[in-house]
Amino acid sequence: MQIALFQPDIPQNTGTILRLCACLDVAAHIIEPAGFATSDRTFRRAGMDYLDQVSLSRHDSWSKFEQWRRAKGHRLILFSTKGADSYLDYRYKAADILLFGRESAGVTDEVVAAADARVVIPIKPGLRSLNVAMAAAMALGEALRQTRDAPP
Repeated sequence: MQIALFQPDIPQNTGTILRLCACLDVAAHIIEPAGFATSDRTFRRAGMDYLDQVSLSRHDSWSKFEQWRRAKGHRLILFSTKGADSYLDYRYKAADILLFGRESAGVTDEVVAAADARVVIPIKPGLRSLNVAMAAAMALGEALRQTRDAPP
């Protein structure tokens, strides 16, 4: 299981997600451009001393990430408020990449088209969305619950 962040623009959320990945031993990917430098104080504070413990790959662009992903054969599961199915009903595989969009604008149509699945975390009607770090924690928890003890 891996997490990918598409052009993240809030350093605190990214730091929190990378800390989550470090603690749960899940690889992380940042698809550039990010809206902040990794030297950003709020990014470092949110990730604390866990940032050195996460397996992090940075991809210069969406096209480079997509080229890498396809070469490796990983499925891409996009979490979106416009997703078709509940994330609880989806059947994850251990090699999946869970993709989360930019906090301010989500993902591009090109990214939506490339996703192998688009899922949603159902929330109360009339509310817009969850914080991306909270969504990542919920999604990763469910995906790991389904796959950690599954046969390869």
